[in-house]
Amino acid sequence: QVRLVESGGGSVQAGGSLRLSCAASGYTYRSYCMGWFRQAPGKERDGVATIYTAGTATYSTYYADSVKGRFTISQDYAKNTLYLQMNSLKPEDTAMYYCATTLPSGSGCPPHGFSSGNWGQGTQVTVSS
Repeated sequence: QVRLVESGGGSVQAGGSLRLSCAASGYTYRSYCMGWFRQAPGKERDGVATIYTAGTATYSTYYADSVKGRFTISQDYAKNTLYLQMNSLKPEDTAMYYCATTLPSGSGCPPHGFSSGNWGQGTQVTVSS
């Protein structure tokens, strides 16, 4: 079974930084997608960033326009861990953050492709002004 466990959330002042981690296990595909999503209270779940792994290397990444230039998605393949480095945080970044994994589509790892994927339990990020 696929298991994803997020960590690293917390409270931070606007302009600060956090690094989220997602420990993955039970996923043995050579080519796969992983991603970070977030959901604020009363809002829909939105894709933040995704990463397409082919073999043991990053093939491509996706970032939502709202986080481009501030967030960086990466993986430590030896540790089977996904990261989201979040810099210059804004109050609008406040949300529950989830990691997920799915198989790549013909177009890589767009957020909509994670609908049938596996999800972690989430970690809360709160950014104060």
